[in-house]
Amino acid sequence: MEPMRQSPSPCSSRPSSPRTLPYETLGYVGIDAVLDQLKIKAMKMGFEFNIMVVGQSGLGKSTMVNTLFKSKIWKSTALDLERPIPQTLKLQSVTHIIEEKGVKLKLTVTDTPGFGDQINNDKCLRPLDIEFLQRLSQTVNVVPVIARADSLTIEERESFRRRIQHNLRTHCIEVYPQKCFDEDINDRILNSKIRDRIPFAVVGADREHLVNGRCVLGRKTKWGIIEVENLAHCEFPLLRDLLIRSHLQDLKDITHNVHYENYRVCRLNESHQLPRGPGWVNLAPTPGGPLATPRTSKVCQQVQDDSEDDEEC
Repeated sequence: MEPMRQSPSPCSSRPSSPRTLPYETLGYVGIDAVLDQLKIKAMKMGFEFNIMVVGQSGLGKSTMVNTLFKSKIWKSTALDLERPIPQTLKLQSVTHIIEEKGVKLKLTVTDTPGFGDQINNDKCLRPLDIEFLQRLSQTVNVVPVIARADSLTIEERESFRRRIQHNLRTHCIEVYPQKCFDEDINDRILNSKIRDRIPFAVVGADREHLVNGRCVLGRKTKWGIIEVENLAHCEFPLLRDLLIRSHLQDLKDITHNVHYENYRVCRLNESHQLPRGPGWVNLAPTPGGPLATPRTSKVCQQVQDDSEDDEEC
């Protein structure tokens, strides 16, 4: 006797809807899920970061940038003391794509060749430096550093730091992180510690050396190895943490929301002081209606001719 065959259930024979997701794919739903969405979007788009290094030739600017990102970002050129230093106002920029653990960073480094090479610097801020910092601090975030800190003793380094801090306060030069942008008590405490150490005494190096059985990044001298990542030797780790680990996004936000907006407003205000001519646009509304110039009148007339209704231009 044959076993009784069971007729297929109507539910089992019905094809599954392609719009119905398996139960396993459904998970917790909450507002904090937007963080995962932002992370995925940021991973796809990547990040951009722009740095301009300013200083005399031979201070190790290229080496410092290469050490900062542990990549060959900038190729340094040997300084020939026999040849005269060329005087140029042309800026040099190079852009690289750095990828680490799936995170892409578009880094643009701008150099100012020949800045202050013809001026003597006796361990103090020169008038050129003061004028430059006063103007630059209104447009970008300024982070001063003491280059080639290994050429100074600990006492000389601290004395030099105090003189620079005094000059910055005397000439009202705001460097990053600015006090007015401290949002809460935690930011104020952290940024106060950073401001006390500015300018950072840094040493750059792009070679590894064997010290006590371990490879360290540093510079070899006849006195020993200067370890770049050792706080007892220099303050390069503090600069790297500030620019990359803790304040990179804040640097970008202040540049975009504060410095760029101030620059844009200044440029718009300056445009209204220029002589009115072809292409001039009145951004501020006037009681009698928009001011018409020969070019704007032609555009308005063309719009009126092409339009089917009687709307005013």
